[in-house]
Amino acid sequence: MVTTLVAARVARLDRGAAGALSVTGRNLAAARHAAYWLVLMSGFAEPLLYLLSIGVGVGKLVGDVALPDGRLVTYAQFVAPAMLAASAMNGALAETTMNFYGKLKYMRLYDATLATPITPLQIAGGELIWAMVRGGVYSAAFLIIMAVLDLTTPMWALAAFPVTLLVGFAFGGLGMGLSTLLRSWQDFDYVNVTQFGLFLFSGTFSPPSDFPPVLRVIVELTPLYHGVALIRAVTTASPHWGLLWHVVYLGALAAGGLWLASRRMGKLLLK
Repeated sequence: MVTTLVAARVARLDRGAAGALSVTGRNLAAARHAAYWLVLMSGFAEPLLYLLSIGVGVGKLVGDVALPDGRLVTYAQFVAPAMLAASAMNGALAETTMNFYGKLKYMRLYDATLATPITPLQIAGGELIWAMVRGGVYSAAFLIIMAVLDLTTPMWALAAFPVTLLVGFAFGGLGMGLSTLLRSWQDFDYVNVTQFGLFLFSGTFSPPSDFPPVLRVIVELTPLYHGVALIRAVTTASPHWGLLWHVVYLGALAAGGLWLASRRMGKLLLK
């Protein structure tokens, strides 16, 4: 009896994974067009330009910055992990906000998909996997640049790559959940303003300790701050057990967004 139940559960998981991967495969097939890759590169360019202009350029004037453990690093080494986290965020949100919203509300792609055995949860999972792929492309390219510029070592860059996938996973789930609540394209103005605010005030360009106490608490509650702190600890070779809190936070954010997206899609599409 127990063996039968376990086998049935494993078979259900296999079918669920296959459905999600089929959605990801559709996105991969659609990404063959050259225009998509131009859009892909545009999301990577902004954090790179910030790194070169502020991290490297302004960094000559700022000098060294202290890490939480007291070690001093150059300003470029301090800013680079934050730009890496922002790059992963940009890639994930680009796929799970405007692109996802267009497929849901205007292309009506998922109405046709639900005519197959694929469920709303599998659709959300497949789109989230694709968002992680896009975020992973950004992150891999950025890590190579960091290693070339001697802002981290190749080994720590390799160790940081799975962390960037976690950041993309978290923001992908968050973006997808929020997209199901939006009413029109104009609502994306709020998304863009919030995204830019996170980019500026998540410990990206200065430590949270530099902010007033109230603002510091707000900064440390933002999702990008947790991604920045996690990636910065890895790329600067200063991991510690306290980082598990950031992992739990980002994992819970991704799971909550995925749950909200699947529930909302069920209500919107299964009428």
